Amino acid sequence: MTKPFPRAAREALIDLICRGSTLTDAAGVIGVAPSAAVIWWRQAAVMDLPWTKARRLPGRWPADDPAVTAQRRRPLTIEDRVAIAAGCHHGATLTAIAESIGRDKSVVSREIARHRCGDGAYRASAAHRVAGLRRARPKQFKLVVHADLCRRIEGWMDQGWSPRLISQALALEARNTGPGRDTVRVSHETIYRALYVQGRGSLRQDLHRQLSLKRAARKPRGATDPRGTSIYREAFKISQRPAEVEDRAVPGHWEGDLILGAGGKSAIGTLVERSTRFVILLHLPGRHDAESVAEAMIREMGSLPAHLRRSITWDRGTELAAYRRIQVALEAPIYFCDPHSPWQRGTNENTNRLLRHWFEKGTDLSSYTQADLRTIADTLNQRPRPTLDLETPAVRLNRLLTEAA
Repeated sequence: MTKPFPRAAREALIDLICRGSTLTDAAGVIGVAPSAAVIWWRQAAVMDLPWTKARRLPGRWPADDPAVTAQRRRPLTIEDRVAIAAGCHHGATLTAIAESIGRDKSVVSREIARHRCGDGAYRASAAHRVAGLRRARPKQFKLVVHADLCRRIEGWMDQGWSPRLISQALALEARNTGPGRDTVRVSHETIYRALYVQGRGSLRQDLHRQLSLKRAARKPRGATDPRGTSIYREAFKISQRPAEVEDRAVPGHWEGDLILGAGGKSAIGTLVERSTRFVILLHLPGRHDAESVAEAMIREMGSLPAHLRRSITWDRGTELAAYRRIQVALEAPIYFCDPHSPWQRGTNENTNRLLRHWFEKGTDLSSYTQADLRTIADTLNQRPRPTLDLETPAVRLNRLLTEAA
């Protein structure tokens, strides 16, 4: 049984061919059969040489194939550089060489200019090694290098900001700063990786607890909570809601729901205006039955001007069984989502997720006072929101009140 040729023999064969030797002569120098040399060349180069009469070898696409176009931004491989070296030795044009490897001739021109040896020759092995050294630019993780950025992110997240909001705020800051100033931007995914992957970044290890769901690892989305009841059979359905509510063109349309505490024994009501994202929290210290919720809604929303309480959209929970009383007191119709469709009041769902930064799941929500709720609502209403072009809900609502006055 014959021993296989070492890898060095294959490399020597390729170098000989690149320097101008015929395949047969190179095979004789190495001491291998020409048939084996053909196989080695195909395995190393896998390409047809347009300046020869050789047929197209398998595994190479025509230059006009869409698959080639999709690959044109990839880095040059050792096979590409072998073809370039062979083409240079045989005097092929840049266009012919470029077509053989499925790249633009400007790529070939820059490659030869960058990696031409001192004697003027282009050698594939040397060019590939130099390109590899130049490409090795180990970039440190931003949240390792920039400790001051980590502290800013921690401060924002302690106030309940989401990683996406932080990323957008940094991008806006960089645009407003202008050229000549050193600003650092970071994507929301970079922040999530620092939170979820141990050892990535210099953020506090417990910072994931500041996320709305307090998760220390990614989780797939779960199913919605199936709820429904027949007490709203005669109530307005969401399909009857005016079109102006959907496009948010007219302010004064609200969405609401309850945030429940441990064991469902305590709750806080949440109302969010669809146009401005302004939040009102309902204090429900004792019970959160239909009468208690109705009383709290009438108390909190009754002070709003009529043009800012045009309608309310709610889920089909039993806590709004006294909806007729609310409609009469506020002179605003109440529309109910379809059964098992809380996503139809998505603005409120997203707001409740933000509020979970303060009202953690599994905690007793009855401990919060009316003053606590107003402080939390003010904090959220003064936070820039991406959906408002980084304006705050408080600014948007104040603008509406000023215009009405």
